[in-house]
Amino acid sequence: QVQLVESGGGLVQAGGSLRLSCAASGSIFSMGWYRQVPGKQRELVATITSGGSINYADSVKGRFTISRDNAKNTVYLQMNSLKPEDTAVYYCNGKTFFATREYWGQGTQVTVSS
Repeated sequence: QVQLVESGGGLVQAGGSLRLSCAASGSIFSMGWYRQVPGKQRELVATITSGGSINYADSVKGRFTISRDNAKNTVYLQMNSLKPEDTAVYYCNGKTFFATREYWGQGTQVTVSS
């Protein structure tokens, strides 16, 4: 069982920046971030594999950057040019190869004020 511990959420004004971190208790193939607002489905933000393959949601391309330190089993999400519509609970996600197992963090709130 892999545990994911997130940090770095908070309140920021529109146009500002935040950096999220997620540390895994063990090595895991794919790590990433999803977000969810009340009443809506959880949606993909960005993912990165241990080999460095990256996927972004169209809504964050050019503003968010995902990175990973495999030695520390940690994934980061640098969020720039934040918009009010980025407000959500952000969840760290981890998947094993072929997604046979999936893990979630507890979530961290990101609030962007206009």
